[in-house]
Amino acid sequence: MSDSPFFPDHQPIQLPKIEIRRPKLGPGAITLAVLVLLGLFVYAASSFWTEILWFQQMHATRILLTRWGVIAGLAVVGVVLSVAVLRIMIGLAHRHRVSSKRGEAAANLRQYQDAIEPFKKLAFWLVALVLGIPAGLRLAEGWQTVLTWLNATPFGKTDPIFGWDVSFFVFTLPFLELVVSFLLHLVILSLVVSIVASYLYGGLQVVPRPHATVPVRRHLGILAAVASVIIGVQYWIGRYSLLTQSGDNIDGAMYADVNATLPAHSILAAISIAVAALFLVAAFRGTWRLPTIGVVVTVVAALVIGGAYPALIEQFRVRPNARSLNAPYIQHNIDATLEAYGLDDLDYQTYDATTTAQPGQLREDSESTSQIRLLDPQVIRKTVQQLQQSRPYYSFDSGFFVDRYTINGERRDTVISMRELNLAGLSQEQQNWVNRHTVYTHGFGVVAAYGNSITSDGLPSYWEQSIPSKGEIGEYEPRVYFSQSAPDYSIVGGPEGTPAQELDYPDDNAPGGQVSTTFKGNGGPSVGNVWNKLLYSIKFGSTDIFFSSQTNEESQILYDRDPLLRVAKVAPYLTLEQKAYPAVVDTDGDPSTPKRLVWVVDAYTTTDSYPYAQHQSLSSSTVDSRSQSVGQYIQENSINYMRNSVKAIVDAYDGSVRLFQWDEKDPILSTWMKIYPGSVESKQNISADLMGHLRYPEDMFKVQRDLLTSYHVRDASDFYTGGDRWRLAEETSTAATANGASTATMSSSQQQAVRVQPPYYLTMQMPGQQSAEFSLTSVFVPGGESKREAMAGFLAVDSETGSEAGKVREGYGKLRLIALPSSTTVPGPGQIQNAYDTNQTIASQLNVLNLSDSTVIRGNLLTLPVGGGLLYVQPVYIQGSGGANYPVLRFVLTAFGNRVGFAPTLAESLDQTFGGDSAAKVAGGDQSADKNKGGGDQQNQAESEPSKQLASALQDANQAIQDGQNALKNNDWAAYGESQKRLNDALTKAIDAQKKLDAQGGSGS
Repeated sequence: MSDSPFFPDHQPIQLPKIEIRRPKLGPGAITLAVLVLLGLFVYAASSFWTEILWFQQMHATRILLTRWGVIAGLAVVGVVLSVAVLRIMIGLAHRHRVSSKRGEAAANLRQYQDAIEPFKKLAFWLVALVLGIPAGLRLAEGWQTVLTWLNATPFGKTDPIFGWDVSFFVFTLPFLELVVSFLLHLVILSLVVSIVASYLYGGLQVVPRPHATVPVRRHLGILAAVASVIIGVQYWIGRYSLLTQSGDNIDGAMYADVNATLPAHSILAAISIAVAALFLVAAFRGTWRLPTIGVVVTVVAALVIGGAYPALIEQFRVRPNARSLNAPYIQHNIDATLEAYGLDDLDYQTYDATTTAQPGQLREDSESTSQIRLLDPQVIRKTVQQLQQSRPYYSFDSGFFVDRYTINGERRDTVISMRELNLAGLSQEQQNWVNRHTVYTHGFGVVAAYGNSITSDGLPSYWEQSIPSKGEIGEYEPRVYFSQSAPDYSIVGGPEGTPAQELDYPDDNAPGGQVSTTFKGNGGPSVGNVWNKLLYSIKFGSTDIFFSSQTNEESQILYDRDPLLRVAKVAPYLTLEQKAYPAVVDTDGDPSTPKRLVWVVDAYTTTDSYPYAQHQSLSSSTVDSRSQSVGQYIQENSINYMRNSVKAIVDAYDGSVRLFQWDEKDPILSTWMKIYPGSVESKQNISADLMGHLRYPEDMFKVQRDLLTSYHVRDASDFYTGGDRWRLAEETSTAATANGASTATMSSSQQQAVRVQPPYYLTMQMPGQQSAEFSLTSVFVPGGESKREAMAGFLAVDSETGSEAGKVREGYGKLRLIALPSSTTVPGPGQIQNAYDTNQTIASQLNVLNLSDSTVIRGNLLTLPVGGGLLYVQPVYIQGSGGANYPVLRFVLTAFGNRVGFAPTLAESLDQTFGGDSAAKVAGGDQSADKNKGGGDQQNQAESEPSKQLASALQDANQAIQDGQNALKNNDWAAYGESQKRLNDALTKAIDAQKKLDAQGGSGS
C-alpha cells in the first residue's frame, strides 16, 4: 500500500532500463587517430627537435635546455600553484554552500546548482584550469629574472640613498617585483572566484541586504587580508624603484621623491598591513565596518599622501628652489650616469683652436695626415660592385668597413668587404630548387683597398681582390657560407671522392666555365637520414629536401646563417651591434695554418635598473644618417647601463661561434657566465692577429656621445641651468641620397635622427695623446634653439686594441673630449659645407660637372685636430650617367678656419688651404713638397692625362663664367657672347675628359 494520502493504491512506476552503449572504434578509426597523433608529433618535432639538432651542432645544447628547462619549471610551478589555489577556493565555496534560501533569486541559484551538480568536479577543475593556466604562465615570462637572481654577482658599488649594492636593484628587485606581482594577481583572482562561487552556492547574498555565512566571511576575510599584505609589500619595494624611475628630464629620485614620495610609500605600506589586520578581525568577529573604514583610509591616503602631498612639495617647495634642493640628487644622477655608461674616466680638456691657416702648419702632424682616409665606405660600394663583383650572383650587401692590417710590417688603413652570395642575381632560368639550395651555396673572398689612397683614375687602390683571391693577405679560407645575405638554407657536403656539386667560383679556363667544391666543415645538422630529412622538409615547407637525390649520408643543412642571429641564439642575454664586420685573421695563433675569414660581432650587457643612471633609448641614440634603424637583437630598448662585455666571432666558412669575455669586471656578464658555464671563453684565448682587428664598437660610442651632449657638464648647478648643452652635428655628405636612402615615410623625429652625422673610424692623434691611433670620432655643435653650426666639441675614443695575444693595449677605450671655448668661433661641419657651397670656384666647377650628365657625390666629412686647430677633409666623387655608372673620386675638399681647398689630390688641396705649402705628409710620400715624384706609384694620387684635361677644362669653364658675369655687370654684350663660347668649349672638353676617365675605369676591371 502506498503511504500517499492522494494515491492510496499507487504503485511505484518502474522505468525501463536504458542501456548506454559506448561506440566501438573500428580498425580504420584507430588507424586514423594514430596517424593524426603521429602527424602532430612529427610536426612538433620539426620545430623543437630541429632546434635541438642545431644547438647540438653548435655545441650549445646547454644554452637551449637551460632556457627550456627553467621556462618549463616556472610554468609548471605557476600553473600548478594557480590551478590548485583556485580549485581549493571553489571547493571551499562549495563546502560552505547554503541550500535553504527562499525567494526567486534563491530558486534561480538552485537551478544552477542542480545543473552543475552531476559533473561538478569536472566543472570545478575546468574553471580552475581556464583561469589558472594563463595566470601561472605569467611566472614563466620572468625566466631570465629568476636565473639572474639565483646567480647574482655584486657590483661592488652602492646607491646613495639606501646604501644597497647595485646588484640589489639589477637582480633582486626585479625578482621581488615578479613574485609580488604574480602573488597579487593570484590572490585577487582567488578573491573574485571565491565571491562568485560563494554567491552561486548561497553562502553570500546581495539582496535584500549583503550577508555572508560565517565560513564564507572567514574565507573572504583571510583572502582580503592576504591581498592587503601583498599590497603593503608592493608599496615597500616601490620605495627602491624610485631610484630607477624615469623623470621628465633627469632620472632617479629627486628632492620631492626622497622627502615626500618615499615616506608616503612607507606610510602606505604600514596602513596596508593595518588594514590586513582589520580584515582578519572582521573575518572572526563578524563586523565589516573596521576593514571598510581601513580600505577607505587606504584609498584616501594613497590619493593624499601618495599623490597630492608630493605634488604640493614639488609645486611650492621644490620649484622655487629647484637648483639648490635638487642639486645633490642631480649630482647622484651625473655620477651614476657616467659610471653606468663607462664615461667616468673621460679625458676632458678645453681646446683653444686656431682658425688661421699658414704655410707649413701641418709639418708636425705627419702621423695623422698620412692616414687621412679618402675612401668613403658608403660611396665606393657601387664602384666595387661594378669592378669586383665578377658575377651577378655575388654582391657586397653587408657594405664596406674600415679596418687596419699590418702587411710585411706596414700598417695599412683599409676598407674591406666580403663578396657574398646573392641568389637574386640568378637569371629566371637558374631559379630552381637544385641551384638555389645545392649549387649556389656560398660567396667567395674579400676585397680590400687602401683607405688613404686611390689609383690615378680615382678608383680604389686594391691590395686584395679578384676570384680566386689575389693580393697580400696571404693564404686564407675564402668561402663565405655564412653571411647576412646567405640563402635561408643550403644542403652541402658529400662522401670523400664523390663529384663536387657546389659552384666554388667561375673560371673561364675550367671545364664548364666553373670550379666546383664540396663543403668539408661541420656547419649544420645532418640530413643524411630519413628522419632528419623528413623534419627539415616540414620545417622549410619543401618536399624537395626529402626526395632530392642531391642529398647523401654526409649531407648537412646550413641555416640560420646571419652571423648576428647565430650569436643571438647562443647568447640570448646579449644586445648586439647593428652590424657584424669582416676580418681575415689567424684565429688559433698558428701561423702554419691558413687564416680564417670571420665576422666580428660586438655584444653588450645592458639593464634599465641601475640606480640614478639616465635612461637612453637605443632606437634613437644609435640611429644616424648611415644606420637608419635600430638593431633587432636588443634585450631592451630603454637602458641605463651598458658594457661592451663580449667580443664574438662567427666563422664565415663553418658558422662556428666563439664568445670572448672582453669586460672582465662586468657583473651582469659574470652572472650569465654562472648560468651558462663554459659558454664564454677567456680573453686570454684571443690570438694576436684577431686582437689587432678588434675595435671600439659604434653603438656603444653612439650612446656615449648622445649622453655627452649634456653630461660633459659634471657640476650639478651648471647641469641644471643647461646653458652649455650641445647637439650632434648634422650630416653633410650626399652619400645616403646617392645610395637610394629615403626619409619620405619617416616621422619628423625619425627624420631628425637620421640627419645626424655618423661617427667615423680614422687614424688620428688627439691633443695630449702620445701617438696617432685608430680612433672613432664625432663632432658636437651648440645646442638650444639658436641653430648655430659652430664647433662646440670633438670626441674621440682610442680604438686600437694592440697586437698581443690575450692582452689589450694600454690606452684602448680612452675617451677624449675637447671643448671649444665660446669665445672662439671655429666653423662646424655645417658651416664648412656652406663655405664649400658658396665658394665661387668650387660651386662653379661642381655645377659644370652636374651639367655634364654626371652626378656629384660628396663623401664623408672627416674632422681632424691638427695644426693647432681643426682640419676638415671631404672626398668628392663623380658618377657618370648610363647603365654601368659608378662613383669615381675626382676631387678633395679641405678646410681650416675660413680657408678652403679644392683640387684633384689631397696634397694639392691642403696646399691651397695652407697658403701654398701645408708641409703635410700624405699617403705615398710627401706630395706637397714635390708633386712630380712617384707619379707612377699606384698608391700616389698623381693625375692621369684625362684627369689633367678635366681639371684644365673645369678651370677654363670657371674663368669663362666669371668673365661672363663681369661682362654683364659692364653691359658688354660682345664680351659676354665671347665668354659663353669659351664656356661651351670648356664644357665639351670636360665631358670628353670625363668619358675617357669612365672608359679607363671600365677597362681596368
